[in-house]
Amino acid sequence: MNAPLLDEDLKRELSALYGTKHRHYHGLAHIEALLALAGEYRPALSDPEAVEAAIWFHDAIYDSRAKDNEARSAALALEKLAPRIAGERLARIAAMIEATATHEVPGLADAAARRDAALFLDMDLSILGAAPAAFDAYEQAVRREYGWVAEPAWRAGRAAVLKTFLARPHIFHTREFRDRFERQARENMTRSLAVLDAGQVP
Repeated sequence: MNAPLLDEDLKRELSALYGTKHRHYHGLAHIEALLALAGEYRPALSDPEAVEAAIWFHDAIYDSRAKDNEARSAALALEKLAPRIAGERLARIAAMIEATATHEVPGLADAAARRDAALFLDMDLSILGAAPAAFDAYEQAVRREYGWVAEPAWRAGRAAVLKTFLARPHIFHTREFRDRFERQARENMTRSLAVLDAGQVP
């Protein structure tokens, strides 16, 4: 039997990173929520272990002041997983992690790998389509992570992010997640944007 990609020691190491005090949303509860979704959609995944590895590593490095968290998280995955798996599979995991910077599906050669990446990215964005109270709690938690940003700049920056997602033909890449989350996600973000715009400092 092959050894798992992530053993308990590595999970403990990563859990410690997710447990740091500055993480109000991008912490262990976020990882656990994505792992639960990965379990739910496991039959649709061609390489569920690779997706689970991408989930564990994708926010391992998180500094709200930095612009390279995704690249650094992917580099950490390459470092930690290189002794365990072959290059092509490892490269797919790193590509999935790096794709969370834009939430665009990476241009992987293999169609099954692209679908895995699409499902992974949709899992990461599923909070956008959560029930309104859960979505509001997520927004508040992210605001706390960016507590160093002045309110006018926060409102402008957050509004720009929401408008970018709302301008997409589809927020979610896969039919499964569109059917489940798309409508609520658009309602949540439209409501959030109206609140941001109403409080915008001229």
